[in-house]
Amino acid sequence: MLAGVILAAPIFSGCSTDRLVARGASPLIERGVSAMNRETDTELARASIPATLKMLETLLLLDPGNVAYRTQAAMGFHGYALGFVEPTDPERARDLYRRARDHALVALEDAGVSRSTLNGDVATLERALAKLDARALPALFWTASAWGKWIELQLDDPARLAELPRVEALMGRVLALDESYYYGGAHLFFGAYYGGRAPMFGGDFARAARHFDRAAELNRNQLLWVDVYRARYLLRQAGERDAFHAALSRVVVAPDGADPELNLANALARQAAAALLAREEELF
Repeated sequence: MLAGVILAAPIFSGCSTDRLVARGASPLIERGVSAMNRETDTELARASIPATLKMLETLLLLDPGNVAYRTQAAMGFHGYALGFVEPTDPERARDLYRRARDHALVALEDAGVSRSTLNGDVATLERALAKLDARALPALFWTASAWGKWIELQLDDPARLAELPRVEALMGRVLALDESYYYGGAHLFFGAYYGGRAPMFGGDFARAARHFDRAAELNRNQLLWVDVYRARYLLRQAGERDAFHAALSRVVVAPDGADPELNLANALARQAAAALLAREEELF
């Protein structure tokens, strides 16, 4: 054992002790994320997730360039904001989405998209994105997801609206690389993107419907958020109240699916569906 440690020493001589400690926690973090995804008690999840997020940020203080931790932090802050904060405190959710985006941007820069490229003209950005392969999918997806939600909560700010083409370009690259990534999440994004606006403002209801249908097909109708987003963005905007009611009613009574990794996401989707149904009269 001692010999093994001595022989290993030159291999790790370029790594700081802090980074070694942080990276040693990786299996625990990965299993913790899986355990949280499998949780069915939303109140237990609500109470537990903040500690997990702070643990991730503590590890990132030790190892700031750890791309896996950056994407896990982005995913965690995005999910926490969406499932637990936005329904009652949109202003705080906005700040959490920005925090998620900032973590994801570090991973995106590591993948080869610099901040200057991201903030430059869209054509240059698209050329840079075209060079990325599937290894960049987590950084692309979570940057676009968090950035999109951050903008959604600031639609009265022209500066934020001007950023939408960049978000669209990022998620478009996800779609091109692997449309099935994260349960067809890029299709879910574009369903909301085209369904949540009137046609005169760039909305396209038929296109949105195709994206929602494809997302459902890719995840075999196991992700309940597809119907929640379809109702919240497309059916509400299109004034289809009966379809809105039917879609959300299906979600509320839907049983647990075959994929335990979707337990928490689907439990939160049921809550979101119930909340939208309670506002149906107001929304229509």
